[in-house]
Amino acid sequence: MSTYGLLIDGNPADDDLINAIGALEVEENAELPGAIQLKLPVSPTDAGDLTYVADNRFRPFVNLAVVATPDSGSAQCIFDGYVLAQRLHLETGLVNATLEVSGQDASWLLNLEEKVREWTDVTDGQVANDIFNSKGIKPADANEQDDSPSHPESGHSLMQRGTDIQFLRTLARRTGKLCRVYCTDTPGVRTGWFAKPALDGDPVVTLNLMDVEDWTAETIDIEWDVTRPTEVKSGQSLLDNSDPTAADTDVSESGLPLLDSQGLADFAGRSTTVLLTAPVDDAGELKMRAAALLRETGWFVRAETEVDAGRVKRVIRAGQLVAIEQIGNLHSGKYLVWSVRHQFDEDSHRMRLTLVRNAVGGAGGAAGGLVGALAGALA
Repeated sequence: MSTYGLLIDGNPADDDLINAIGALEVEENAELPGAIQLKLPVSPTDAGDLTYVADNRFRPFVNLAVVATPDSGSAQCIFDGYVLAQRLHLETGLVNATLEVSGQDASWLLNLEEKVREWTDVTDGQVANDIFNSKGIKPADANEQDDSPSHPESGHSLMQRGTDIQFLRTLARRTGKLCRVYCTDTPGVRTGWFAKPALDGDPVVTLNLMDVEDWTAETIDIEWDVTRPTEVKSGQSLLDNSDPTAADTDVSESGLPLLDSQGLADFAGRSTTVLLTAPVDDAGELKMRAAALLRETGWFVRAETEVDAGRVKRVIRAGQLVAIEQIGNLHSGKYLVWSVRHQFDEDSHRMRLTLVRNAVGGAGGAAGGLVGALAGALA
C-alpha cells in the first residue's frame, strides 16, 4: 500500500479535503512538464454557492505538491507545481457535478515571459544553469557534462526567441539532452535537469509477471520499430572556412551506452542514413548535433506496463532505470522510465509506466527466458 499527502501552499490538506477527492492523477515525463489533475464532487452550499469552485485553495497559481510514501519505502515528492486550470461539469439538479483542477510543475515559472535575447560566450549547460538559478531552481550536477562548445560573439551566438523553457528544450533536443524540472523528496526543493539520461546505473526495481505468487506487473506490452535513422551524414562550410566539407562528419553512434547487446543498426541488419545541416562553428559541434539526432531516434523499443506501489514497494520516477525479467532473451533487461502516470484512490497507488530502450538482447541464449519461466510456473 502507498499513501499520499497533498500540500497546498506548503500546508498539508485537511482530512476532509483528502477524503473528498474522488480521483488524483500525477504524470511525470522525462522531457515534458509534470502534470496534476484532481477531481472533486460539487454540491450547493447554504449560501447559494458551489463547493470548491471558488475555493481559495484552488485559485490560479496556488502551489500544489504531492508526496507519495510506499510501505517500507522512502517518501517521494512526485509533483510540485501550480494550479493553472479548472473544468466544472454540471448536470440537472447538480447530480454527478464535479470539478477538475489541473496544473503543471514548476517549469511553468520559466514559461511566463517570451523574450528576445542573445547569449554569447557561454555553453548550453551554462545557459541552462543561469536560467534555473534565476527562478530558484537548483541545477543538476550533470548539466555541464557532455556540454556544447562555447558560443562566441564572433561565431554563431545563441538567439533566444521565446520563453526560457521553450528555449531550453530547443537547446536540449539539438544536443541530445533531456530538460525538466522536478522535486525528489522535499516539496519546494526543485531540480533543473538539462543533461543526457543516466543509463549506467542499476535498476531501481525488477518487474516480473511470470511468478504467480510474487509477480510485480500484471501486463506488459512491448513493441519495436526500426523505421529510424541509424547513421547521419553531414558536411558544410564554416564562417571561417568556405570549403563545403570543412565540417564533414559521419556519425553512427549516439554517445549513449546501450541497454543490451544489440543496438538499432545491429538488430535491423541494415543502416538508414539521413543528411543533417546546422549552423555550427566547427566539426565537433556538428558531430554533437548528429549524435543528438541518433539519441532521439534510438529509442526503438517501447514498453507499457502498470504496477502497484504496494507490490513493488517503491515509487518509480521518470528518468530511473527498471529491469524486466523472464520475458525472453530479446526483451528481458534494463529499460529507461520515460513517463509515469500515478493514479491514487482510497485503496491503491497505481503507476502506469512508459519504458523505452535503445537495444535488445541476443536472439539466442540459455533456456531461462520465457520458456524456462513457464516451465517453472507449471512445475
